[in-house]
Order: sequence, then C-alpha cells, then structure tokens
Amino acid sequence: MATFILVHGAWHGGWCWERLTPLLTGAGHQVLAPDLPGMGADNRELGADPLGEWADFVAGLATGAEEPVILVGHSRGGLVISEAAERVPQGIARLVYLTAFLLQPGQSLADVAGRHPEVGPGPAIRPTEDPSRLTVDLEMALPIFYGLCSEQDARAAAARLTPEPLAALVKPLAVSAERFGRVPRAYIECTQDRAISLDMQREMQAALPCETVIALDADHSPFYSAAPELARALVDLA
Repeated sequence: MATFILVHGAWHGGWCWERLTPLLTGAGHQVLAPDLPGMGADNRELGADPLGEWADFVAGLATGAEEPVILVGHSRGGLVISEAAERVPQGIARLVYLTAFLLQPGQSLADVAGRHPEVGPGPAIRPTEDPSRLTVDLEMALPIFYGLCSEQDARAAAARLTPEPLAALVKPLAVSAERFGRVPRAYIECTQDRAISLDMQREMQAALPCETVIALDADHSPFYSAAPELARALVDLA
C-alpha cells in the first residue's frame, strides 16, 4: 500500500482533504494531509522564501516515511511538490499534479497565470494589513474555486481560507532535470476548473509531459465536488 502526502493549494489548509482522506485510508493506504507552515491552523512566521520552507517541510515528511511516497499537489501545491522532489528525489515514488501548476525551471506561478488574465482568482484577490500576504473576496471566490460543490461545502471551505504569502506566487521555481526531472509525474485534469482552465493545464503538460494523465469532470476543488472519483484516480496511480 502507498503513502500519500497531500499538499494543499493557495489560501487553503490540510482541511481541504477531509472528504478524500477517509476514502484513501479505507482502501488501505496511508495519508498525510498537513497544513503547510504558516497556513491553515499553523501560525508560525514565514521568512522571505515560503515556497522553499514548504518544500523543506514536505521533503522532511517524505524522507521520514518507510517507503518512497506519492506527493499530490493541488493548484499552488504543484510548486511545492516540484521543489520537494528537487530536494529528495529518492524519497518520492511519484508526483501527482491535481489541476496544479506544473512549472518549468525558472518560471513562477505569476508568470503562467499572467498569460491568462481572463482565468482564475485575480479579480477576487485583495491586499491585507500584512503587505506580505494576499486574501480573496469570499463571495467572488465561491464560483471560481467551488463551482460544482454543494453550497454548504463551498461556504464552509471559503470560511476557512487564510491569507497567502505573496512571495510564494512570484518566486521562480528552482528545479533541475537531474533531480526533479527523474521522478515520475502524473497529472489529474479537472475539465471544468475556473481557477486553472483546462487550456492552462494542458499548456503546462505540453511543456513538461507526464507519464499518466487522468481527466475528471470536476471544478477546482475535486476533493469536494468529485471525491470518490478522485480517490479512484489516486488509487489507480498507487
């Protein structure tokens, strides 16, 4: 059985995997779904390189497991799993990009998102009193992040969002073909995603092909809108 480490995306926390985790453990797998440092309920202070801190944290979890793990990164979490693979490629059996940013070396999330200004949460993003963080307008975020979710799930999730470090969105990705590039990659597309459109997902895959591609009829939050289908896809990749 596999060990999955589920890495949440921007503004979210480990709580977003609450529907998926029991489905994977019920199938006999081990699951870790942590809050990244400084996100969710983790209140620690972050430095100037939150992406690097998150990658170090996930790499530590991977090396602490008995066998190489499967890293699943959602949305901005794709950057985190890529940099974690650069640090400990030997500790990772597979990278799974769940409607996630799959970036080339030297690219930043802002680079890719900026080419598609008509897509994503841009209009909902707001400054906070802390100039190092950004928040989102919750009402505007609902259809972008949770378009196919139930009203109850969507509002419960939006209420738990926390400010995102700006630096994580603009830092160029530091990975290499020799380390990150040697870890097998899979991509799970979400065909009705309004935060990272299907065109964006496939543009990134064209630049960095994945061994396996699975499509889900889901929005940006398949861990709520299509949890059983997502669980089956991940079990198939284990």
